[in-house]
Amino acid sequence: MAELNTVARPYTKAAFEYARDKGSLDQWSQLLSLAALAAGDSLMAPVLSNPALSAEQKSDLILSVLDAQADEAGKNFVRLLAENGRLSLLPEISVQFELLKANLERKVDVNLTTAFPLDDAQQEKLAKALSSKLGREVKLTSKVDKSIIGGVVVRSDDLVIDGSVRARLAK
Repeated sequence: MAELNTVARPYTKAAFEYARDKGSLDQWSQLLSLAALAAGDSLMAPVLSNPALSAEQKSDLILSVLDAQADEAGKNFVRLLAENGRLSLLPEISVQFELLKANLERKVDVNLTTAFPLDDAQQEKLAKALSSKLGREVKLTSKVDKSIIGGVVVRSDDLVIDGSVRARLAK
């Protein structure tokens, strides 16, 4: 997994810097997301790894899925990935691109695990507290897991705040 990360990083960085400079982050985000879905499809993966197909045929296949989503720069990006045998990196490139975009826009996705469902007011209060702590706009996604007994577990990228009763008991 770390190897995929490392190999995808320069492509992601190049795409992100281009999109940022052109003011088309949202367009590139959609393009990469759709391309990642196509490349990651279980039926498409064997086709893309087929050595009998040329890089041009593989890139044309991905571009046919993208249709009008891709401008000339987007098409060139897909062709470059195909020429370098890196179309399988599209899902990882898309994930990394979204992280860079969220950092630029000062946004963060936070996964919240609670023992009991929270009402909207409680979620809003938690989102505000996390927003001030993290210095970013917070988008909460919550789920209920009764096994934590009580409290809250907050996860965002590499940050984990475990305020659950289960964790306190384990200590």
